[in-house]
Amino acid sequence: MKTLDEVVEVTKELPEELQSEVRDFARFVRDTHLPRPAGKMKLDWRGALSDMRDEFTSVELQHAILEWRKKHACS
Repeated sequence: MKTLDEVVEVTKELPEELQSEVRDFARFVRDTHLPRPAGKMKLDWRGALSDMRDEFTSVELQHAILEWRKKHACS
């Protein structure tokens, strides 16, 4: 019996709530172990901080973001 067939058979024996856990785990394995195709970068955020142009330089914003990320990574 092929692995996929065996997984399907075992999953069919489970209650529906456990079947959804099997599905979620399979998606987790797929998303963490298979390479994702590189897509075109989205730039829909472009211009989002234009109202801050007179207050901050891009370098100052980069430093502020770096500090924010450090602070939130530790918490």
